[in-house]
Amino acid sequence: MKKILITLLLLIPIKVCAIETSARSAILMDIDNNVILYEKNINEVRSVASISKIMTAVLAIESGKLDDVVTVGDEINDAYGSGIYIKIGEELTLRDLVYGLMLRSGNDAALAIAKYVGGSVDDFVKMMNDKASKIGMSNTTFNNPSGLDQEKGNYSTAYDMAKLTSYAMKIDEYKKITGTKKYTLKTNKNYYSWINKNKLLSLYKYTTGGKTGFTEIAKRTLVSTASKDNLNLVVVTLNDGNDWQDHQNLFEYGFNNYTNYNLVNKGKINIYNETYYSDYELYVKNDYSYILNSSNMDSLIFKYELNKKRKVNDGDEVGKLNIYIGDKKIHEELIYAKKINQDKKGFFQKIIDWIKNIW
Repeated sequence: MKKILITLLLLIPIKVCAIETSARSAILMDIDNNVILYEKNINEVRSVASISKIMTAVLAIESGKLDDVVTVGDEINDAYGSGIYIKIGEELTLRDLVYGLMLRSGNDAALAIAKYVGGSVDDFVKMMNDKASKIGMSNTTFNNPSGLDQEKGNYSTAYDMAKLTSYAMKIDEYKKITGTKKYTLKTNKNYYSWINKNKLLSLYKYTTGGKTGFTEIAKRTLVSTASKDNLNLVVVTLNDGNDWQDHQNLFEYGFNNYTNYNLVNKGKINIYNETYYSDYELYVKNDYSYILNSSNMDSLIFKYELNKKRKVNDGDEVGKLNIYIGDKKIHEELIYAKKINQDKKGFFQKIIDWIKNIW
């Protein structure tokens, strides 16, 4: 079985714009493909404070227990710092606790969630680290569900926290909660009205969510997400005294200098100068898009690799499309084939063909 190799080169015009932040560590990343658009000390391990609660929220949501009613226990006696001020014996749903966790950074909510979802706070922390490993957060260690660092804090990097947020924003319930500006509820002991601490939800119109954080050790930490023109971006800053403005500036840089290109359309594909499969329709099963524009993304290369099969049934895989930026492979898409139906002729065409056969 021989192979056909066809290469197409697409040049993309480039516009480069310099930007800087006051953060110790910072990253601007595309959520859909984890493409890094701006970086500064992104792998430096630091205390991350309450942005740790993104992981706590993810595990709570993925537990499938959001509608369960939780009775608050004495685990909250270990909470200090920011809280939603729930009381022992108070009843509220796990979903309510996640809203309190994300909107008001409730350390008491973090402990109540950890106890209910994990069985114990220690077991929940193990779940946090296991999940971090699965996501690919290779420089992250969680020691508690809240981010408090007076004893053993949570340590991560801007890159790892961007990875976590990218993962979380693909969960519909998380996306809904983190983008909520105000949440109210009534329990058996109190009435609550929580306003989201993430000021970017009001300051910057494209903001879709995020999480604030601060401790004396970590200083100001902030994660935020924003979407515009089919671009979905995340910014993480660690130890940044000007984080509200830096996040807006980074988002504007991303939106003004990058475009999300639809590189592959699901369905029929036409490959220039390909004749071996002339009796077949070649197609792919997925759409694929990628954001482009920087000095190291100045060309796209499409490489079609087709296998010369002697026998092909409808739906058989016959090759693949590899997409490169320079010498870096960014995507692989399988190519399939189906026989072109040549029997679909009109009535009059069939008559003409019949007459030709007679003569």
